[in-house]
Amino acid sequence: MNNLTHLTIEEIHGLLARREASAEEIARSHLERIKKDDASIRSYLSTCEEKALEQARAVDRQIAAGEPLLPLSGVPVAVKDVLLTRGLKTTCASKMLENFVAPYDATAVERLESAGAVILGKTNCDEFAMGSSTENSGFYPTHNPHDLTRVPGGSSGGSAAAVAANLATVALGSDTGGSIRQPAAFCGVVGMMGTYGRVSRYGLVAFASSLDHVGPFGRSVRDVARTLKVIAGRDPMDSTSAGVAVEDYEKSLDGNVRGLKVGVPSEYFESLNPEIRANIEKGIGVLEKLGCEIVRIRLPHTEYAIACYYIICTAEASSNLARYDGVRYGYRAKEYSGLRDMYRKTRDQGFGPEVKRRIMLGTYVLSSGYYDAYYLKAQKVRTLITRDFVEAFDEVDVIVAPTSPLPPFKLGEKMDDPLQMYLADIYTVTASLAGIPGISVPCGRLAGEPPMPVGMQIFAKHFDEARLLQVADAFEKAGGFELS
Repeated sequence: MNNLTHLTIEEIHGLLARREASAEEIARSHLERIKKDDASIRSYLSTCEEKALEQARAVDRQIAAGEPLLPLSGVPVAVKDVLLTRGLKTTCASKMLENFVAPYDATAVERLESAGAVILGKTNCDEFAMGSSTENSGFYPTHNPHDLTRVPGGSSGGSAAAVAANLATVALGSDTGGSIRQPAAFCGVVGMMGTYGRVSRYGLVAFASSLDHVGPFGRSVRDVARTLKVIAGRDPMDSTSAGVAVEDYEKSLDGNVRGLKVGVPSEYFESLNPEIRANIEKGIGVLEKLGCEIVRIRLPHTEYAIACYYIICTAEASSNLARYDGVRYGYRAKEYSGLRDMYRKTRDQGFGPEVKRRIMLGTYVLSSGYYDAYYLKAQKVRTLITRDFVEAFDEVDVIVAPTSPLPPFKLGEKMDDPLQMYLADIYTVTASLAGIPGISVPCGRLAGEPPMPVGMQIFAKHFDEARLLQVADAFEKAGGFELS
């Protein structure tokens, strides 16, 4: 078979089962494509060719021995470089951890490998997952595969771009305020964040601990459903992981959504790009034709979400990143005079400007005299935003909204205006604050050359990932991904 890089998980397993291709051939095809195409996209920070080929050969030996295929046997996977991978570099796209080799695997990575996945390498991201464009990487920006002059979104832009460019079948990302869903929308792929606690954060380098999620990217809803099932579930190594049973998400993909109530929040359409609005409204029309009842709803505290999110996430970031002091691991300044000077120069030279900005903001809102005025108040607003969703889900089964208020922007266009960059997350941070699951699915394209993808978000109540995937799958099967 000539092209082994455009396949879904089901198609890969079909080839392996019929012995029409080996896992090693599939892995080699991806590695060769990365060498050829990633020079312009730059979605990977590093690849692990020998490890990938050895994992693929292990799958081939299991098949030759007559053993059944595991859920991800032979499936090429990319991993965002904020997840620990034993024996491989985990840099968080930061000079601070440029040469750090992880001593163990993150739970999500360990579960992928136990399910037969082939790890191709580590993908680029905004430094310590802080950003909305993957331009804040400490090494180089990633380019959108649909238009190399535009950003892929962030902070998991490398993972989204790798899947969109057929440089991996599925990928792992992390989502703190939209860092899976927004790049999925910009790159025209499926990206999902489960309920907070659905996937273990053990081995995920912390950015904002009460908001961080691990989740999958794929080119189809079914691929995402299968990958999520593999990585989800209680983990004794993470006290915040939930002991809620994991459903067989693929069984929920029956295409039947007739009678479901779909909420459409008016607050998400008030400052929306007109072309994106037109696509989302067409997408809502697809769900209506499938028999869903469209219900107009209100989420009245949405307007406070961005301010609330950036107070909480920067406060937690300033605390989490205090560990990078040049003493225990990571970068240390080469020249200094005394301990205080070593701390100062190490952090000044090791962190990039966006990380420094967030540490300064977080330190300020946690400082004496300002904690009550900012951090405590933001936590109270967070409760109100969560209550909005809980009350809405008493009325509807899922909520549909745009993923991003604007199309993928040009590289460098917003780098000098961090407030404008933060507003790119305006429709994704609410679900992160509420801890509910969200998915971004392709919803047509914008006019122009080249036509850039649009993403539509679907939310569900806590731990109702099966319903979320059911609606997304029905939308995909009805042609919602390619609206005309």
